[in-house]
Amino acid sequence: MSFQQLGLIGCGLMGGSFALAVKRAGLVQKVLGFSPSPGSVQKALDMGVIDQAAKSAAQAVQGSDLVLLALPVAATQATMALIRPALDSTTLVMDVGSSKTDVVAAAQVGLQDRMGQFVPAHPIAGKEVSGVQFADAQLYAQQQVILTPIEATTALFLQRAQDLWLGLGCQVKLMSPQDHDAAFAAVSHLPHLLAFAFMNSLSAQVKGPDFLALAGPGFRDFTRIAASDPHMWRDILIANAQEVRAQSKYFQQQLQALELALNQALSTGESEGLMKLIEQASSQRAGWTMGSTAS
Repeated sequence: MSFQQLGLIGCGLMGGSFALAVKRAGLVQKVLGFSPSPGSVQKALDMGVIDQAAKSAAQAVQGSDLVLLALPVAATQATMALIRPALDSTTLVMDVGSSKTDVVAAAQVGLQDRMGQFVPAHPIAGKEVSGVQFADAQLYAQQQVILTPIEATTALFLQRAQDLWLGLGCQVKLMSPQDHDAAFAAVSHLPHLLAFAFMNSLSAQVKGPDFLALAGPGFRDFTRIAASDPHMWRDILIANAQEVRAQSKYFQQQLQALELALNQALSTGESEGLMKLIEQASSQRAGWTMGSTAS
């Protein structure tokens, strides 16, 4: 399956990487791009990410049989309302947002009678840096993509979306928007929240800079995601706040359990409880491989 024209709305890391990937795979002939940031559009043109710049989101959609929204989730509803009049009845519309329940709700208001053409998507890929200058045609290769169709989603458009992502070498999974948001609160959104909190806990200390000067590979790996785009993650955490708070409670329970076990080891000399908790976590992490679960 191939498309004549991709209307790309959002010329950043995710959208730019998608454009490069579908062009390299021969799945689209032309890419028309729009971004709220004129500088991003020009850079995308200079890099060959897009073939032509659009002056508006609606213009990017005109003549496109494939549309990808790669914008902050908070901009979904307004953008979809703008492009709806320009959509052809055969145009497949997707997004790449990290939360899905709010995106579906926004689409229902913005797209209205075009909801059957919309297939919410979340490719499990990315970098801790943002901007089209970091776009990579291989970003999605061999990665999972979660599609969250709803009752209104037309089977034809869902199949086209599946075929497209499979054509990029992705592993495609289907979930409900609600199940998606619960899962990714646990394996993505809460970890980012913890990384932000951990970095802030260091910077709040007088000797924080001295501690950071001693940090090594373990610190680097643990805190990598704290360097993620603040605007994007603000929107994601707000959008999925209910599920993130639920996962935070589970985390706090386990942190308290470890602290209690540590206190017991110090006061009684009995460290078996602490050892069991560490062994449990170590075993689970050693047995995990990316793509082995819904994560």
